[in-house]
Amino acid sequence: MKREFATTLLLSTLLSFLVPELITVCEAVWLTIPKTGTKCVSEEIQSKVVVLADYLVISDEHSIFPTVTSPYGSVLHHSENATHGQFAFTTQESGTYLACFEAVGNSHGNKDISINLDWKTGIAAKDWDSIARKEKIEGVELELRKLEGAVEAIHENLLYLRNREAEMRIVSEKTNSRVAWYSIMSLGICIVVSGLQILYLKQYFERKKLI
Repeated sequence: MKREFATTLLLSTLLSFLVPELITVCEAVWLTIPKTGTKCVSEEIQSKVVVLADYLVISDEHSIFPTVTSPYGSVLHHSENATHGQFAFTTQESGTYLACFEAVGNSHGNKDISINLDWKTGIAAKDWDSIARKEKIEGVELELRKLEGAVEAIHENLLYLRNREAEMRIVSEKTNSRVAWYSIMSLGICIVVSGLQILYLKQYFERKKLI
C-alpha cells in the first residue's frame, strides 16, 4: 500500500512539473470587451487535436456574439445573444484558430463586458473521470494513462515543430536563392548599362572629333 502511494505521488509530481513546462494544453483568460467592439483570442494548433472551451459572461444583463474560425476561415462555432456556452471540435488543419467575442447593440448599456474563457486543447480536453469509470481504472493505472497521454502530446508537438522548422528552412532557402539570382541579374544589368554608356560616350566624342 505504501509502495503504491509513493508511486502515485511520484507520477503526480512528474505530471505537475513535466506537462506544463513542455506543452501548453489549457488556458483560462479574462476578456474585457468595449460596449461596441470585438475582442479575439487565438492559438496555433496542429491538426487532429481536440479543442474544448467554455465561455461565461459575468453579468446576466450582458450578451455577446461568439464566433470561432479555422485557419482557412471556416466558421466552427457561432451564437447570438449568448451569456454562456461551450464549443468543441477536432482540428482538421494546422494553423491559427481564432475565437472572437463581439458586443453588438445597446443590450449591455454603457458598461464594458467581462468574459471568462476556459480554453483547453489536447490532453487537457479529455474527461479523465469518464475514462476512468468507463475503463474501470484508478490509482496508479490512471496516473500512468495521464502520463502516457502527456508524453504522446509532447511527441506530437515535437514532430509538428520539426515539420514547421523544415518548412521554414525550405522557404528560407528559396528566398536566399531568389535573392542571389536577383543580385546576379542586377549586377549583369549594371554591367550592360555601363558598357552601353561607355560605347555611347566613345561615339559621341568621335563625332565631335575630340578623340
